[in-house]
Amino acid sequence: MEKSKIITNTFLVAGMSCASCAVRVDKALNGLPGVESAHVNYASATARVDYRSGECSPGTLKRAVQAAGYDLLTDAEGPAEDEAAHVRAAHYRALKRRTLWAAGLCLPIVAGGMLFMDAPAVKYAVWALSTPVVFGLGREFFVNAWKQLRHGAANMDTLVAVSTGIAYLFSLFNLFFPEFWLSRGIEPHVYFESAAVIVAFILLGRLLEERAKRSTTTAIAKLMGLQPKTVTVITPSGERSVPVAELRAGDLVAVHPGERIAVDGTVAEGASYVDESMLSGEPLPVCKQEGAAVFAGTMNGNGAFRFRADRVGQDTVLARIIRMVRDAQGSKAPVQRTVDRIAGVFVPAIIVLAVLTFAAWMLFAPEEGFTRGLLALVTVLIIACPCALGLATPTALMVGIGKGAGQGILVKDAASLEVARKVDTVVLDKTGTLTEGRPSVVDAAWAEGSETARRILFSLEKRSGHPLSQAVVESLGGERDVPVTGFESIPGQGIRGVAEGRTWYAGNDALLSRHGIVPDARLQRLAEGWMQEAKTVVWFADEERTLAVLALADALKPSSAGAVARLHALGIT
Repeated sequence: MEKSKIITNTFLVAGMSCASCAVRVDKALNGLPGVESAHVNYASATARVDYRSGECSPGTLKRAVQAAGYDLLTDAEGPAEDEAAHVRAAHYRALKRRTLWAAGLCLPIVAGGMLFMDAPAVKYAVWALSTPVVFGLGREFFVNAWKQLRHGAANMDTLVAVSTGIAYLFSLFNLFFPEFWLSRGIEPHVYFESAAVIVAFILLGRLLEERAKRSTTTAIAKLMGLQPKTVTVITPSGERSVPVAELRAGDLVAVHPGERIAVDGTVAEGASYVDESMLSGEPLPVCKQEGAAVFAGTMNGNGAFRFRADRVGQDTVLARIIRMVRDAQGSKAPVQRTVDRIAGVFVPAIIVLAVLTFAAWMLFAPEEGFTRGLLALVTVLIIACPCALGLATPTALMVGIGKGAGQGILVKDAASLEVARKVDTVVLDKTGTLTEGRPSVVDAAWAEGSETARRILFSLEKRSGHPLSQAVVESLGGERDVPVTGFESIPGQGIRGVAEGRTWYAGNDALLSRHGIVPDARLQRLAEGWMQEAKTVVWFADEERTLAVLALADALKPSSAGAVARLHALGIT
């Protein structure tokens, strides 16, 4: 029997509020028949699932997650993903409002609780202010805790709800029935400010967490922004602009000067130089002629060409890069697996510990056991609330990988990021890393009496789209442009054209040899010296002799020496 195809998908998970939630969703997905593996990342609120198509489906995954008390957005491509982004943005705005209100109300609560708590009127005022904080602004904690309880589970919201709820109800009892404690020789205290401040602090923590998530998704958004929204397709009736989503493999696409390439394909007509630095790291544009491969997200130069679409949608190199960054953000480092195992038992363990603390006070100090034990129980629950354990690692990984993507550094997975601290040697092989990534003319020599031909060289190079030609034009800035006819670009050698009744050449020594031009001896010696210094040499000649030789180089960045010195200081070769 034919084996089912294994499908890998990344889905958005709704309703998770802590690392324990992620562990619960992880268990629900991994327990399904047909699921090869599932990795849930709390920081990015995503689940990456490998499942066999014949035994499992997105609908099955969704039902399993819903049974665990959460939801899975299974239609995660295109509009649904945009919808999820809107939902996250709305959640962030609402959370920000709740946090600001909670912080504003907590200021008078804390001031009253700390300075004037002996005044009966102040106790009632603090109670009135803390009630909307705990049960209004902190309502989500109680709702989520109840949902978890219905599914026989507990998470960080359970700790927040139980600790603040007990502190509030205990304070309410002490406020209205102080005689119960006074008759037993115990001074009744109220802890409204503790309950309110805990809610405010947890809301602030969640807000900072959401901000971290939002900042890292901008890296993905930048990558996605490299693909244009519309594309020009060649049809029997002429050129037509269509949304890139409608493009199909085999379509003929027109690319105009300065446009981004929409999908991967093969050049069918025309030629141009294309900036592929977003893929290769190489800043110099690459010549694209008939039969050459072009890639989505790369930038066309001054030429125009047509190409046949080969890979579209999620199959392009750019789409795979975006997917890789997303997968890397959702992957787990070895240390995180340990954290997840702890987070899975953390909440139940804390609740058991809090109950045992209360029981110990009741057992060993019966006279004050109830009030002291209750305070100890609330303290244990409150201290455990922030859940830094389950949040710090995934958030740090997600933000780190996202920031890296924004700087052009692609991290394969979280394990690679963890191993990076052991790096002892860095190999730099790209132009534009230590150098500016822009060639410029650094040396030039002219044959005697030939400098009057500078305007010819300027006019000739100005008509070429080659990056070295642009550097020559910049070095000759200010020269007068003269008419050039019969201009021709000779691939791998240079250019030629006719001006003022003569034919002129600019290019490498192969171009000179092809036309039987012997280099001037002095210029030849200079050229050989420059080549020994790893500079690129460009010759300028007419039909009879060489008139000039120019040396081009990619200058070092001013910051490079300092960067290398810092690497050396870290013990890195």
